[in-house]
Amino acid sequence: MHLRPILRSLISAQRLSFRNKFVTMSTKAEQNGIDVKVNESNLSLPLEISDPELYALVNQEARRQIKGLELIASENFTSVSVLQCLGSCLTNKYSEGLPGARYYGGNQIIDQIEVLCQKRCLETFSLDPNLWGVNVQPYSGSPANVEAYTALIGGSRGRIMGLDLPDGGHISHGLMTQKKRLSAASIFFETLPYHVDMETGLIDYDELEKSAKNFKPDIIIAGVTSYPRTLDYKRFKEIAKASDSYLMADMSHISGLVAAGVIPSPFEYCDVVTSTTHKTLRGPRAGVIFYRKGVKSVSKSGENIMYDLEDRVNAAVFPGFQGGPHNNVIGGIAAAMRLATTQEFKDYQKQVLSNCKQLAESLKQLGYKISTNGTDVHMLLVDLRPINLTGSKAEFTLQTVEIVCNKNTVPGDKSAMNPYGIRLGTPALTTRGMKEHDIILVAELVHKGLTLALDAQKVSGPKLVNFKSTLTTDPLFVDRVKALTKEVEDFAEKFYMPGL
Repeated sequence: MHLRPILRSLISAQRLSFRNKFVTMSTKAEQNGIDVKVNESNLSLPLEISDPELYALVNQEARRQIKGLELIASENFTSVSVLQCLGSCLTNKYSEGLPGARYYGGNQIIDQIEVLCQKRCLETFSLDPNLWGVNVQPYSGSPANVEAYTALIGGSRGRIMGLDLPDGGHISHGLMTQKKRLSAASIFFETLPYHVDMETGLIDYDELEKSAKNFKPDIIIAGVTSYPRTLDYKRFKEIAKASDSYLMADMSHISGLVAAGVIPSPFEYCDVVTSTTHKTLRGPRAGVIFYRKGVKSVSKSGENIMYDLEDRVNAAVFPGFQGGPHNNVIGGIAAAMRLATTQEFKDYQKQVLSNCKQLAESLKQLGYKISTNGTDVHMLLVDLRPINLTGSKAEFTLQTVEIVCNKNTVPGDKSAMNPYGIRLGTPALTTRGMKEHDIILVAELVHKGLTLALDAQKVSGPKLVNFKSTLTTDPLFVDRVKALTKEVEDFAEKFYMPGL
């Protein structure tokens, strides 16, 4: 069943409802001697009436999401309950500080919501509140990481090791070049990347161990943004212990999979764990910081050495880097964490993995090279060097036909701005209800898009600007683009879309 006619009907009914309410409101205003012109700019007006231009753009984005295939590994479609929190009165309240210790009055209910959110975060990952705490105020994942670094090693130029960006690490893990420090982590701290093995694409733990012994980092980050395999947290811990380093996991991409228990958890081995709350968790766009409590180690004299991270993490978030928390978002995190404890969520994460493995296998059968020869998680990397196509051209072509992914480095790439790979993920399509047989068709549509790109490149030559012009204006390709776009949209519109 196609969703477009249903959506048109619902939107028309909603518009009629808004108009009727507005007419009733205006009539009552006139009867009571109130200036209707003043009332027209009233804050109670719906977006459709108060700002038709913006309302139209929001609806265009909704249609784009429904008609297209969302393959960006870090994106997902959130729930109605999360959207309700985000659009609620919680956004009105300032609440700098922590529950029970605010700098503004009127936070009795907000305190309860934040405490509930903290409780649910711990429950979602089966954490003992005597051994773990959580700060739910970070605005997103990158601030959460910088706040965690600051909490662990203060304002000094401490040392951090994270996976290099071209090898699958995140920019917030310390990206820098020979000429410039590019991220906050590299600006405020001394950073040294570790790498993957160029042959296998897998993290070279032996090389990491040698580098850590020489560099002696204060923090080792076990975290990725485009690495399609699970991490060996036990090995990370052994390396961190040998170099007397804190071990911090950034599980932003995989937190939903961890919550469902379908991949290894970092909590057994790490001192601090950060995460975004969207991606595989399907919550709002935000971040959280988990920190250990209790006994850290035992001294030679037999005395317990306790973790002291709670106050340090909380102070790094506020007043260290942030002002008032976004309470509507914290409410959304609480709603998402509640859903993440259900059997339905666990089944969903299993399907995410199955779909991603199917996507990798289908693309391999179509002749594509998959980095590390497969995936353990929700994402995979397609290495386009064997077909001599850049990630930028692949991304643009697929986007043109309503298949959305992102260009990405693959092991051996020299430039993050001009990589030879694309990253694909299955969380969003799985949320829409796709199963393995649907993913086979998705792979075929991706293949048609990449074939189109190769044909356009033969005509355009190597420059991206000429390639884009050829693909979108050359009569040889315009009809092919339209035909493939229609095929993608007809396929995508068959599937459920939450919240819209």
